[in-house]
Amino acid sequence: MNAYDRLCARFSRIATIQEASSMLGWDAAAMMPPGGAAARGDQLAVLAGLAHGLLVAPEMGDELAEAEDGAGGLDSWHAQNLRLMRNLYTRATAVPGDLIEAQARANSACEKVWREARRLSDFGLVRDHLAKVVALMREQAAALAAVLGLSPYDALMDGYQRGIGAADVTPIFADYEAFLCRVLAQAEERQAAAPNPIQLTGPFPAAVQEALCRSLAERAGLDWNHGRLDRSTHPFCGGTPTDIRITTRYDETDFSQAVMGVLHETGHALYERGLPQAYARQPVGEAAGMGAHESQSLIVEFQACRSDAFLNWLGPELHRVFGGDPAPYAPENLARLWRRIGRGFVRVEADEMTYPAHVILRFRLEQALIAGDLAAADLPAAWNQGLQELLGITPPDDARGCLQDIHWYDGAFGYFPSYTLGAMAAAQLMAAARRETPDLDAALGRGDLSPLLGWLRTHVHGCGSLLGFNELLRAATGKPLDPKDFEAHLVARYL
Repeated sequence: MNAYDRLCARFSRIATIQEASSMLGWDAAAMMPPGGAAARGDQLAVLAGLAHGLLVAPEMGDELAEAEDGAGGLDSWHAQNLRLMRNLYTRATAVPGDLIEAQARANSACEKVWREARRLSDFGLVRDHLAKVVALMREQAAALAAVLGLSPYDALMDGYQRGIGAADVTPIFADYEAFLCRVLAQAEERQAAAPNPIQLTGPFPAAVQEALCRSLAERAGLDWNHGRLDRSTHPFCGGTPTDIRITTRYDETDFSQAVMGVLHETGHALYERGLPQAYARQPVGEAAGMGAHESQSLIVEFQACRSDAFLNWLGPELHRVFGGDPAPYAPENLARLWRRIGRGFVRVEADEMTYPAHVILRFRLEQALIAGDLAAADLPAAWNQGLQELLGITPPDDARGCLQDIHWYDGAFGYFPSYTLGAMAAAQLMAAARRETPDLDAALGRGDLSPLLGWLRTHVHGCGSLLGFNELLRAATGKPLDPKDFEAHLVARYL
């Protein structure tokens, strides 16, 4: 084998180890008895060490250099694969091993204290731990920035959504903030003038919900020969492209969370299942980043399955499954239930119009933390001031303020922008799909997502990581990320 072929074999081995880790992680969340936690931690640590060792092996740098010297004969897919290999190697070797170990210890200690601090709504308990996590993260960001030629914060963002930095996101978020300032009060007034929704009343047996969720995921395009649906405390999608695991949780007083959670995770699952099999276990065959992945869950859940067309089909289907009074299942009532807006303190409970404000707040704060412009001790006050400026509300306590998310306390910085990048990309992709598939809404009105899935298979899923985020959007929609499509979607739905 030549150098490039040897690299492909090495990265295939790394990906296989990571697949095993993913399955063990799914099992820990969905099936493992509590007594297995300590041993599972050891197993995952060993596998992570094996994968990292293969990536930073001494011969890796030489093989990359040799392959790059002969890259002239590679086609576009293999050339991009080689570039991604180089990027992964550069990131992995940029941060000293002792810093990685120090971060692992600090993140673990901070995350444990954070759980208690959130329960008690006492930021003071975790303040010093967070300060240590931030200090170490600043060291990591500086090390990555030096070799990637990026700013420290951009180097962290690049690990989640390749090719997107703060300079790209800042004007997009500023545009959205101005839009929200103009339309939120109007949308609230329109909602207040409408009839109150009729609440869903159970009981809704978990077994019936599960059968419904399986049916809806299958209707969306999920192949159960390559997937499973299980239960976990927090819904997620894991596994591998040929063995996809999605989870949800069931509330027998309200099926909404389970149904929408499964549709959301099905969007992630369909993306994984649709990745190009010819480049399986290669960097170029993976998803195009966290923002791209979030776009696929949101295009299924929000753009398609909360649309008027789909609700016209879903309402009678829900009544058929659960029976009783048909009024709560009327499509217009489901729309009022599932498309309500309101200014809230908690990101994960936010509606699609105010959700980006929660992300914008975190984007600005974590930039300041990484730059050293905001001390960890000052986070609660900065958080409360920022939310007041964005939504006109102030959290009553830290549990509903700066303690609500695990991300920073577990060492994840640069991740939050992906949520709103994904929401905006979903709207942009849906607008393009509608233009190119005139019968898309008619199909949704029959509960048929296959025209949408077919379009996504061609324009998103099958592209793997051949293109960056904006390049993928430009190829699919004719332009890079543009918040105007998301804003137009919200105006049409809420005004």
